[in-house]
Amino acid sequence: MKHVRALCLKFIVSLVLLYVVLTLFFGVPFGEMFVLTLFLGVISYLIGDLLLLPRTNNTTATMGDFGLSLVLIWAILAMQNNPPYGSLAAASIVSAIGVTVFEYFFHRYMEANVLGETENEKREKPGSLQYQSEASEELYPVTPSKKQDED
Repeated sequence: MKHVRALCLKFIVSLVLLYVVLTLFFGVPFGEMFVLTLFLGVISYLIGDLLLLPRTNNTTATMGDFGLSLVLIWAILAMQNNPPYGSLAAASIVSAIGVTVFEYFFHRYMEANVLGETENEKREKPGSLQYQSEASEELYPVTPSKKQDED
């Protein structure tokens, strides 16, 4: 249920964001923008939020989402009937930047609410290694000849 709620939240915010950027500023029809939001939401949730975020940190996952959203938006807009809605590159870059800003905060929500960890399954982040050294009473090894001398 947590994943459904997170996916719905991501879809709704991305729909509003891409509506403002693509439909109002660049003239992309609503239907094309809706399909783009659907593809982008599902693919970035699976790759960026469920695969990349638990294994890395928020910054790395956000950078990955930027690249993923830039490529997906560019590819899907380029496949449409009338691709240059003003400028395809500008529409893709501005949309990807907007999605990336949202993804940064969405990753924080995911870490706090969806990817919650129990006491037994704590996720270890790279760079948070905890080293433990072994200690003993002897500082130097005792050879058999010295051990006989002590007896």
